[in-house]
Amino acid sequence: MPPHHTGLPHTRAGAPPEETPPEDEQKTLRKRKDALRLRARMLQAIRMFFMERDYLEVETPQRIPAPAPEPHIDAVASGGGYLHTSPELCMKRLLAAGYTRIFQISRCFRHGERGDRHLPEFALLEGYRTGIGYRELMAECEALLPFVSECLGMGDTIRYQGMDISIAPPWERISVHAAFLRYGGITPGEALAGDSFEDVMDRKIEPRLGIRKPAFLYDYPAPLASLARLRPDDPSIAERFEIYMGGMELANGFSELTDAGEQARRFERDLAMRKAAGKEVYPMPTPFLRALRHMPDAAGIALGIDRLAMIFSGRKRIDDVVTFTPEEL
Repeated sequence: MPPHHTGLPHTRAGAPPEETPPEDEQKTLRKRKDALRLRARMLQAIRMFFMERDYLEVETPQRIPAPAPEPHIDAVASGGGYLHTSPELCMKRLLAAGYTRIFQISRCFRHGERGDRHLPEFALLEGYRTGIGYRELMAECEALLPFVSECLGMGDTIRYQGMDISIAPPWERISVHAAFLRYGGITPGEALAGDSFEDVMDRKIEPRLGIRKPAFLYDYPAPLASLARLRPDDPSIAERFEIYMGGMELANGFSELTDAGEQARRFERDLAMRKAAGKEVYPMPTPFLRALRHMPDAAGIALGIDRLAMIFSGRKRIDDVVTFTPEEL
């Protein structure tokens, strides 16, 4: 027997495996072809929208030393660092360096997220623009989806899971406070105090948003500001919004916090919450905090590409708009 022989059949490097995928797997992959074609055209339209508005497409590293320490989002460890949960921290460092309009479509990773609308690896559009706040950003979002729909030849009304959703502006706008009173029978403050905010959102509010038109849910309570700026006239409110279509969250946007000291205090609070919950405590993202001191006023949006593909293709499950799910690898 030659040295180092493993006893396994010899195969050429790069040769396909001897066993072909089961027929049902092949059928599943073929069924996704139409959705994947639409998704590809959708991505081209998104890029065209931003490039026509003088945005620069950028690429930032997917493996970073420290993610934003959000209490309820868990990063995936990789090679002594972490796969980013979003490209947010690196992109804001570019804003601090003088970039004024940037976007990217990035692969992102979050541990333990799986369901009909969630994947542990997913595609995210992030866009940032200096000199505007969250209300101006809402108007840009109202222009993005009709532009994409026109490029896809779908017009102003999208049929999704039995709903005809008109994406022509203006879209519905409802504050978090009004939504909780209207649909939940409780104020956001009462929900936070009773640790039921997410439960009320999931069961009573989200299913009612964006049914006939996309909806902006805006002005979040300050404890849920994350990296958003607080309203100067009312610091109990964060200048943050989310976009909903067909009862599904599509995007999260806000006026950016540029106070490095305040952001560091929020990160320290979030790290303490992670520690109290028995979760991994990440390193402090010091380069981001250092750059934040030089960042101008800006607003940014994070939009789920997979979910947007679900909307435009009329698919109910995220599995139907990606090439492979984790279980198929």
